[in-house]
Amino acid sequence: MDQDLNEIKTNGNVGKARMEEGKTVCNLVSIITLGVKSLSELGMLAARDGGNLVTILNTSWKGVITLLQIDKQTLVSKVDVGEIILKLISLIKESLRSAAEVWSCSVKENISATDARRVFLPVKFYLINAVKVVALFPSQASMVFKEIALCILMISALKVSLSQQTHGKSASEVMTDLLEKTTLDLVSALMNPAEISQEIRLKFLDSLFLDEQNCKKQSHDSQIETSLVDILSLSVESATGARVLLLARVVLFQSVLRYSSELDRDAKLAITSKLQWLLDILTDKEVYSSVLSSQLPMADGSGKTIIWESIFSVLILSLKTFMIILSSTPAWGELETFLLQNLLHPHFLCWEIVMELWCFWVRHATDDLVADMVDKLCTFMMSMSSSETPLCPDSALRRTTKSICFLLTHSPKSLTARVYKNISSESRSDSAPDVYLALLLDGFPLNFLPDRIKNDAKRQIVADFFHFIENFNEIPSSSSRNTVLGAPVFTLSACLSILKTNISEIDAKTLNFVVALIQKYRNSRDETIKDRYSEILSETLSIISRSDQLYTCQEMDNVITELQKLFLSDADHHHHHLHKSKPNLALFLSGLSKYGMSETETCPKSRAVWELYHMLLRKRNWALVHHAVTAFGYFCARTSCNQLWRFVPEDAALAFDIASGKEAKTERFMLELKMFLEKEEALLSIRPSQEELELLVKEGAKVKAAVQKLVEGKKQRPMEVEKRPNKRRKLPEGICRGMELLQNGVKRINEGLSELRSDENESEEFQKSLLNQFSCLEDLVSHLLSLAAASD
Repeated sequence: MDQDLNEIKTNGNVGKARMEEGKTVCNLVSIITLGVKSLSELGMLAARDGGNLVTILNTSWKGVITLLQIDKQTLVSKVDVGEIILKLISLIKESLRSAAEVWSCSVKENISATDARRVFLPVKFYLINAVKVVALFPSQASMVFKEIALCILMISALKVSLSQQTHGKSASEVMTDLLEKTTLDLVSALMNPAEISQEIRLKFLDSLFLDEQNCKKQSHDSQIETSLVDILSLSVESATGARVLLLARVVLFQSVLRYSSELDRDAKLAITSKLQWLLDILTDKEVYSSVLSSQLPMADGSGKTIIWESIFSVLILSLKTFMIILSSTPAWGELETFLLQNLLHPHFLCWEIVMELWCFWVRHATDDLVADMVDKLCTFMMSMSSSETPLCPDSALRRTTKSICFLLTHSPKSLTARVYKNISSESRSDSAPDVYLALLLDGFPLNFLPDRIKNDAKRQIVADFFHFIENFNEIPSSSSRNTVLGAPVFTLSACLSILKTNISEIDAKTLNFVVALIQKYRNSRDETIKDRYSEILSETLSIISRSDQLYTCQEMDNVITELQKLFLSDADHHHHHLHKSKPNLALFLSGLSKYGMSETETCPKSRAVWELYHMLLRKRNWALVHHAVTAFGYFCARTSCNQLWRFVPEDAALAFDIASGKEAKTERFMLELKMFLEKEEALLSIRPSQEELELLVKEGAKVKAAVQKLVEGKKQRPMEVEKRPNKRRKLPEGICRGMELLQNGVKRINEGLSELRSDENESEEFQKSLLNQFSCLEDLVSHLLSLAAASD
């Protein structure tokens, strides 16, 4: 009985102790919750008017973070973490918006680095605290991920906007130095924690980098905002359709890629899934033009210097960095899929980016892995349908060969030999000749092959060419082991371009072939065949233009006469077929400087050459004008002819007045040609002229004088500083009033502590901690009051 009573008494004491302990904890949580709320409100007040009350601002927000760290688990349900984050975000946006309003009003004045630091240092402080809050309570922070994403985007957009304006260059450099890394820390704080689900990560990334459907919607439906203030006034809803944020999203994405080593495994996988988004957004005409033309400030390798780089270069560097980071993670498979899916990307910029990544992978992957991938690509090429003509640049076959040739040109030479072995004409595949032709048309690097293989390949190409031209009249146009009529001609022309050499074996048979080809062209009634003959003629003229010895052959007279009849007598009838041949006709005519002409009115071959030049120089298509003038300029610089005016028609395209487009003068053409020739000579000139040297001496003297003036000015400034009286200014009234409020606040807190000491329910440990913190605050206020007194 006594034992039972003792047990009941003991259990009662334990229960009472637990109740008292729970009450103490409850009181502590209430005090902490109230303290967080009060300090955050004090931090908001201190941030007004540009955050001049720096000490209070620092103390209040640091106090918030300190209190939140005391008992995380208990505070989760008591403190509104989302509200605290939103307060910090509002301070960031307000600081940036106020600065944007000031900077927008003074567009002509450069924003100094000092002014920029004054704006961005408080923003960095708010960002750091936001990062700490998000890191402490990631689950609660994910409830406001859209607001966090908008804040990050605004910072990126402001940086882009400042970097594109002359007066904002220094400010964008300071912004990069102070805010870029901290902004990305905020991204990591919400992406890394294990308690954040992959679904939330992807939604957060969708807010930063809109999905393809929203991107397309923006591209067509949205208006363009240009004002800095407009950018910083966007809401979560309006930001979704704001085109001004498109480039900012791309710039932010490259920053995330560059610092992705700090992300955990799941976060990296989520980022990898957004690579396709990058290519989709780069197809927007305003985005890709800005990526190619704009520059951005970025930290160099040491992190101590800010350098300027084109957005394109920075983007490529960031993607390569990301590849290295992913190399040992599960996300690598996702990256490989991305590279394979976009090997044939139709957009030129996206294709360039993907091929840069392919080349980077080939240079650093193991030999076995690269060899296996190349074999698979060759198998893919050889399996192409026969309907994929190698002469169509937009066909899947040509897009594949273009990618492979780019890859081979920027890769070890051993890969070229491996591809050649796979697609050589000795292969049993019927499609091999067409694949080989397509590769040569896209610049297959024959020079990379071992000498023996290269010489054999060249010998075979020449042999096929002569076999074709010698049997041209006997072979029906539809019979060939190639699916392309005239494939040996296209192959030889491409081979000469790649090897950049002429082949001595090419003789007068080629000239006779041109005459026979023109005759077949005239006699053909099939429009498709006529079109192919015109293409073969164009490539044959290109071959002749690179074979100097052919211009001295007697057969050249017949070629020129036939070309004159074809392009002039039958010009109206065959115009649509021959149009594509005219650039190579210009090439052919440029080589006629080695062709002997009498320069008399009665010479048929001279008149033929004049009339062909007249035809080309009359064309008012800008591309043909360029070809024609380039050819004529080359001819003029090397010919022995004296009567060059005979080659120029009175109505030459360059003879017309640019303004009116009607009045034509030969003198104007000759003046334009003279300028063209001078530019060509200037590009090839190595030695500067005497006039250029004199100009450099004058400019050097001016620079030297300017430097001397700066040096003298620096010597004078220290003397002026020493002469200034060491007089203190009286502090502004606002600071004095703030000091007074601080002093009164310390007195009130002291009174509250006295009441707390008399409360027996409060734990001694808590009172001691609070007294220590107050003691520090009291010392700080006393120090500030002494400084204020010293300034009076």
